[in-house]
Amino acid sequence: MATIIDGKAFANTLCEKLAQEIKQLQTEHSLTPCIAVVLVGEDPASQVYVRNKVKRCEELGIESREYRLSNATSQTELLELINDLNNDASVNGILVQLPVPEQIDDAAVINAISSAKDVDGFHIENVGALSIGENQLVPCTPLGSLMMLQDQLGDLSGMHAVVVGRSNIVGKPMANLLLQNNCTVTIAHSKTRNLDEVCRQADILVAAVGRPRFIQGDWVKPGATVIDVGINRIEEAGKSRLVGDVDFAAAEERAGAITPVPGGVGPMTIACLMHNTVRAAKQQHGLM
Repeated sequence: MATIIDGKAFANTLCEKLAQEIKQLQTEHSLTPCIAVVLVGEDPASQVYVRNKVKRCEELGIESREYRLSNATSQTELLELINDLNNDASVNGILVQLPVPEQIDDAAVINAISSAKDVDGFHIENVGALSIGENQLVPCTPLGSLMMLQDQLGDLSGMHAVVVGRSNIVGKPMANLLLQNNCTVTIAHSKTRNLDEVCRQADILVAAVGRPRFIQGDWVKPGATVIDVGINRIEEAGKSRLVGDVDFAAAEERAGAITPVPGGVGPMTIACLMHNTVRAAKQQHGLM
């Protein structure tokens, strides 16, 4: 039976360290990290995510400023707000909660944010830095996944990592982080031929394909470490519940360690957003 990787406990430990670091910044440098969170529209899931992020900021001592815009907001109006926040020296991080309404281009918004304040790590300059091994602000979900892998396995050198999913938000940056840690990396996806055989080769299997229970239990190499990034809401036995991209019950029988859903990668994503906000504040004030 696999070891369950407790992402919630790991995130709490990381946040405790960040809270101490923030107190030190306040005491020694009169610096309180500040993040601006922008929510456009009424997407229910986005509202929950923003509420959780703001709550975590308050717990750690990070100042958060919320900007809630209507669903009818134009791209020009949103870009004007981002420009104002870029030029506000008291704001260290800017997060525009995705998705945005259809009249707004995601890429234009992401790349309008100053790369120095891009705490999501999605700006093309931060993506480019990661691709050549010069980490600036790294996407939060892959960063949290890497931290848990390092805590569970120690040195990752020489391990074969298979990442199922090729998104710009998770799959590609995850692969780059694993390469930096001397893994042999295979990027697979839903159209990969003989995907089950590819997955069975993995010492580290990262599932980020966005399909509930897509990765079957017998696709997992015995003793492998499984990071399940998926968060899928399904109806089962008349009840709504969250499941990952991995068939957890079956995979748990074969894996050496596995993240649950919920309670695995999700809490680490928010913790790493806090980490990036503190990092951005320190960089902007020449403290690292």
